[in-house]
Amino acid sequence: MGKTNFTSLQKRILTSLVMIPIVIGALRSGHPFVDILIFIVGSLLSWEWVNMVPNKKSSTYAVAYTFALGCSLQIFDGNVLFFTLLLTALFVYIKAKDEKHRNLLTLGVIYISIGVGSLYWIYFLFDAFGSIPGEKGSFVMTLWFIIMVWSVDIGGYVVGTNLKGPKLAPSISPNKTWSGLIGGVVLAVAVSFIYMYATRNIFDIAMPISEQIKFGILGAVIAVVAQIGDLIESSIKRYLGVKDSSSLIPGHGGIFDRIDGLIFAAPIVYCYFSLVSFK
Repeated sequence: MGKTNFTSLQKRILTSLVMIPIVIGALRSGHPFVDILIFIVGSLLSWEWVNMVPNKKSSTYAVAYTFALGCSLQIFDGNVLFFTLLLTALFVYIKAKDEKHRNLLTLGVIYISIGVGSLYWIYFLFDAFGSIPGEKGSFVMTLWFIIMVWSVDIGGYVVGTNLKGPKLAPSISPNKTWSGLIGGVVLAVAVSFIYMYATRNIFDIAMPISEQIKFGILGAVIAVVAQIGDLIESSIKRYLGVKDSSSLIPGHGGIFDRIDGLIFAAPIVYCYFSLVSFK
């Protein structure tokens, strides 16, 4: 029987068909499945970071990153968490005094703990969203946020591949175009409207059109911020001379390659809802 060769796109689709149900299932099931999934993702990201950034003490840095991640998932006092992460970052900075990429190694502490941690914080922020009968607002709203990032990725890929046009940031990511960015933003806004409309009708909750418009605008903001996160990740990889953060995910590259926009946008979304929307 001949060997089957899959194209990159086919690998991406097959991998997504496996990953998406796992993510949605964990969100729907709640604690401890969400905790486990986020910790696994963060731990793999820690492993990727120490392998992507050349260094002499990978085990030490990986432990520091994982420790900081665990703190972000378990410490609920903002001041205590801030000083814990600050001390961890200082520890890595001191340990990396002889490293060529000292700043990047130190950045890993904050990038992983705050970026991945924010996904966890968003989930538990929305338990009472909309007083949804018999349903977890955390599941509904966290899924909305993740779908926004998925939408900009899909819209950007489809529109950018077909329309092409002027490059968005040719010196950082030659394949990204302005048409792709616009396509991603438009799809995110459209999907946000559809999602909130469905949520309003399925769960019979009060959601005026002004609220749906607000979420549409937020979808656009998330799309832009996620794209910025993607470009930052691309610039880091270009600086280090690597194509993918790892080969963990067939057709996708590494964890960092897949969730760069997600973990860059998550802190901003969390701050918005916790500091603005819920006040």
